[in-house]
Amino acid sequence: MVQKAKILLVDDRPENLLALEAILSALDQTLVRASSGEEALKALLTDDFAVILLDVQMPGMDGFETAAHIKRRERTRDIPIIFLTAINHGPHHTFRGYAAGAVDYISKPFDPWVLRAKVSVFVELYMKNCQLREQASLLRLQLEGGDKSAGGEAKESAGLLAELSARLAAVEEQAEALTKQLNDESTDAAAVATAAHLERKLTGLRRALDALEPGTGSTSPVSSQN
Repeated sequence: MVQKAKILLVDDRPENLLALEAILSALDQTLVRASSGEEALKALLTDDFAVILLDVQMPGMDGFETAAHIKRRERTRDIPIIFLTAINHGPHHTFRGYAAGAVDYISKPFDPWVLRAKVSVFVELYMKNCQLREQASLLRLQLEGGDKSAGGEAKESAGLLAELSARLAAVEEQAEALTKQLNDESTDAAAVATAAHLERKLTGLRRALDALEPGTGSTSPVSSQN
């Protein structure tokens, strides 16, 4: 059973959080509220999130400062951040958002359909990464198990490798289709870059699985990088 992804919504105004929840509820994922930068950083200490929607103008710690803290933490630095702002000070202000580590910078009022589509892309990429980590973990457990006979373990490991290879092939096909769709629809460069990053990680996992095939002389664990 695939768990739902968590989406962090950060805004100091309750009505804005309510509006975001109404827009994103159709994605059927877990929406987590934070009413300040400090509250967002606290939530990020214990939970994993697919994407963060971060208001720029907040009292105390604003969106830029919050993003800087997120990007400094190894645990959270790769989480996509979409900045939301009610003001637009021109290209310089937008550039500051991207410099702070945002994958997108959206001015309010925004199109609900566009925002939902952008968030859904990052949720899908997050779910693909979760699948890859689970498969790599399962493979390591099987290879490290020492309670079976050598012949039986080798046979079972070979079968597991074949199954994981088939699953990976399906994910590779989906990732390739997603990248093609993003390119064809001229989606923002950040989403395209994230999809390309996923494909690179898939390539690395494929190489690791190939190295575990019988006769290669390698049984090193598969990396599960974020």
